[in-house]
Amino acid sequence: MKLLDIILAFLLPPLVVALRTGSVKKTLLSILLMLLGHIPAVVYALYMISRTDHHVVGPGA
Repeated sequence: MKLLDIILAFLLPPLVVALRTGSVKKTLLSILLMLLGHIPAVVYALYMISRTDHHVVGPGA
């Protein structure tokens, strides 16, 4: 995990999710969580950062 991503996850969770995943559905989910409360959005953003740190090389790897 990059330190800048973690800092941004605490400040603007939907932005981090959008930049890391590129998925509109995941970004909208993050915005919804942000409306429900800041902490759930931060947890989701940190989860997305940790999931996208593992780079898959080649098909089925």
